[in-house]
Amino acid sequence: MKTSKLMQTDGIIKAAPDEILSSVLSRLPSSHSAAFIFDNDQKYLGVINPYYSVIKSSHPSNIKIEHCLFHAPHIKMQHTAGKIAEMMIQSKIHYLPVFDDNDSFIGMVSARNMLRTYESHNIYTTRISEMINKKKRPLITVQEEETIGQALHIFKETKLSKLVVVNKENRLRGVLSYYDLISFLIAPKKKERGALNTDKSSLQTKRVKHFLKSYVLTLSPHDFARDALHLILEKKIGSIVIIDANSKPIDILTTRDLLGLLIYEPSVAKMEMSTQNLSLKSSMITKGFFERLKERLTRKKDISKAKLFVKEEKHGNLFKVVLSLFPKKGEPKVVVEEGRSLEGVLKKVKTDQQKEEEVKLDRTSIREANEEI
Repeated sequence: MKTSKLMQTDGIIKAAPDEILSSVLSRLPSSHSAAFIFDNDQKYLGVINPYYSVIKSSHPSNIKIEHCLFHAPHIKMQHTAGKIAEMMIQSKIHYLPVFDDNDSFIGMVSARNMLRTYESHNIYTTRISEMINKKKRPLITVQEEETIGQALHIFKETKLSKLVVVNKENRLRGVLSYYDLISFLIAPKKKERGALNTDKSSLQTKRVKHFLKSYVLTLSPHDFARDALHLILEKKIGSIVIIDANSKPIDILTTRDLLGLLIYEPSVAKMEMSTQNLSLKSSMITKGFFERLKERLTRKKDISKAKLFVKEEKHGNLFKVVLSLFPKKGEPKVVVEEGRSLEGVLKKVKTDQQKEEEVKLDRTSIREANEEI
């Protein structure tokens, strides 16, 4: 999809270079948000982002934003959604500026708007368990009785923006967001009775349980990426905690993970169709089935080729359908069905294929369960 379809010109948070950092940050809803900075001539200068202004650079709250600008990646009209998603993930900014061929600012692309555009895309039928298996590091949690100082250390070491909070039994208690601590971290220093004291230093000893958000959206590993995406868009929240049957957290899915699915274009399987003795009506029915089949197989990365053969006996008394699926590894899978109704036979072929996929998923689930045991 072209950038022009994803770009928006409304909802852009703008600021002037002489504004104060704390004032601009208060207008941003999350650590991945951005305010776009323009001078008096409306020339784009850069962005202000909580991660680069506070988390990474620790600028004081009363500094002018012209001294702490971040130069975010520039989106061009020729960039694909996958490229934009990659830029958002690498920069940790989910609101990026768009420029025309003359390098003039013309709008922005937001992660939320892009995900909403792709909500019905086949890529989001991926199971959450598959997404978790592809992650390179395990879930990192923090105990509710630990101090904010300990949590800040974890934030710094892992470069995460959110931590899942658990109790002593490792059950889910909530989520701690770095962004929620920013107002304390950039608070001005205060002197009390001749001794230097700061809100930040007093924050270090407080318990995580007093700062976590207990309202957490949860899903199971058997749910789909689309379920997580729907909740994130509907509830306007940035993460979903994945839990097991005992309410123990397994992982956390964020907007970053959902953007990541857009980066890798699905490999399209080579599709072939051949027919014999089909009437005009049967040809139209078969063509519609073939198009839907291609759409389903587009997201099957393990399928390299598929062949569909449909034969109609004279006078339409009997139909035979053969669907051959060639995986990248292993033996081909062949589904053969016959019947007097073409639509009925095609429906059986579809059902047989889906059953085969479910069996494969069940085998995967059993293997994963055995590995856990």
